[in-house]
Amino acid sequence: MKFPKTLRVKLSILYLLTTVIPLAIIVFVMPSYYQSVITRDSQTLTAATLTALSRNIDTYLDDLNRLTLTPYLNNDVMNALKLKASHKYDTASASQQLAANQPLYATLPYYLSTTRQDILSTIILPYDGSVFVAGKYSFSSPVPNYPFKQQTWYKQAIAANGDVAFVNPHPQDYLLTPLSAQVFSVARLIKDPDTGRPLAVIMADADTVVLRNIVNGVRLNVSSIIAVFGTHERLLYSSQPLSGRVVQALARKESAIQDSGDAYLPVIKKTASAPWSVVILLSQSEINAQLQWLDIVGALFAILGLCLTFLLFSILSRWIVRPFQHMMGVMKQVQEGDLQTHVVIEGEDEIAILGNAFNTMITQLDETIGREYVATLNQRNAEYRALQSQIQPHFLYNTLNGFIGLNRLGERQTLENAIIALSGLLRHVLSSEEWVTIKEEFLFLQRYCELQALRFQEKMSFELYCEQMLTDFKIPKLLLQPLVENAVIHGIEPADHPCLLRVHATTVLAGKEEKPVIRILVEDNGVGFATQAQGFNPHLGLANVRERLKIAYEAASLSISNAIGCGTQVIIEIPEP
Repeated sequence: MKFPKTLRVKLSILYLLTTVIPLAIIVFVMPSYYQSVITRDSQTLTAATLTALSRNIDTYLDDLNRLTLTPYLNNDVMNALKLKASHKYDTASASQQLAANQPLYATLPYYLSTTRQDILSTIILPYDGSVFVAGKYSFSSPVPNYPFKQQTWYKQAIAANGDVAFVNPHPQDYLLTPLSAQVFSVARLIKDPDTGRPLAVIMADADTVVLRNIVNGVRLNVSSIIAVFGTHERLLYSSQPLSGRVVQALARKESAIQDSGDAYLPVIKKTASAPWSVVILLSQSEINAQLQWLDIVGALFAILGLCLTFLLFSILSRWIVRPFQHMMGVMKQVQEGDLQTHVVIEGEDEIAILGNAFNTMITQLDETIGREYVATLNQRNAEYRALQSQIQPHFLYNTLNGFIGLNRLGERQTLENAIIALSGLLRHVLSSEEWVTIKEEFLFLQRYCELQALRFQEKMSFELYCEQMLTDFKIPKLLLQPLVENAVIHGIEPADHPCLLRVHATTVLAGKEEKPVIRILVEDNGVGFATQAQGFNPHLGLANVRERLKIAYEAASLSISNAIGCGTQVIIEIPEP
């Protein structure tokens, strides 16, 4: 399908490229781009927030870690732990045992009590089975006969072999306190610096309220969640309840988590002091809500922009195209021959200048046609009439020669009939009409052939045929007579056998495109002739017909085929109008 190339279509394409497509990009592409930018910026800011959170948690863990190192800072405490871990303590005197316990009952609690308020207590478990407690509440005491060595945190401290062991939140059920707090702890095995022999297990407890206070100090979106995970990815604290699916997805390190009709983008930060992690789950719906106003504003901007630009485009395109449409209408009128019409365009812009130039061209064209074209037509008609006038004396000369032959033969009746037929022919020849129908031309040829048949008797017969649909087709007068006359004079007359003259007018398909053409055939089976044969003057016969065809029909053609002793065939082809 051929693409239309009108000015309006080109302007529409320009409008599409310069307005509609950019607006579509702004409305549909830009929100998606800004969503990715906002999401990336939110993750960056959240990562900075997580860094601050993890540092605050590291501060508490470091304080707890330092508390577990306190026994190493006092020689009396270390000596007391060494004594209680040896067999000498059981055999020591009462005064010696009191001196050994004094640092554990007085000195060590003093050191341990000067800590943060959120650190609830510190418990020391020497290897002799005794228990010492120091911390926020002076009245805290251990639960009698509590199985400390069977606790998980105790075993973690032993397994760490002197290194710090971070204990996940657990109930403080080993102390008799007025409050049953949930604590997270740091435990350590105290070893003899000289021999490396285990002396005791110390554990510092901090209230889990610390995690809540740290998290509550951070402002996030309503739907976002902050969570703290401890050792082995165990959930320690969450600002909102987390489903098992979310916890499992975080353990699998998924980049996007779907839960309860909302999607979350996890941002994770590992703590430096412990194998803990702080997670912020950014709500995708909150981020989308921030972009909702951008979508609304973009849609309104696009609708208003399209309406405004389309209105301006319609006005401007009509203002530009309408003058050209008017000029095209005037051009069609000029093509139809109306050279009195003109273009009316107001203004002084380029279109008005083009319209004035077009009007000037029409005026000049009208003058040129009046001066040149009409003169050329008159000259052409004069040449045509001159060619036609050449036929008349040539025809009369040949006919009168035939009459002389009849008179010499004594055929008086035949001569009389021939003279009567000639009078009918002369009326046709001498008429003022320059164009006749094929029907009228064939009627003339019939009278001419009858005239010649009177002359040649049985030697000549003729056949005239014209399709019914071609009877009213106009051709130049006496166009076919020279061809028939040549066939009689140069083909039939010299022959010594009966001859047939055929003149047919039919419609056929010709050419590569098989367009319909009118074909007129003039054929005889006489002796034939050569183009330079004696007595044959091409300037008065075929040449005359060729020239008249050229003047009457630009695309018409004339072809001749003949063979000596077999006859001649002349074909005229005229394209149908």
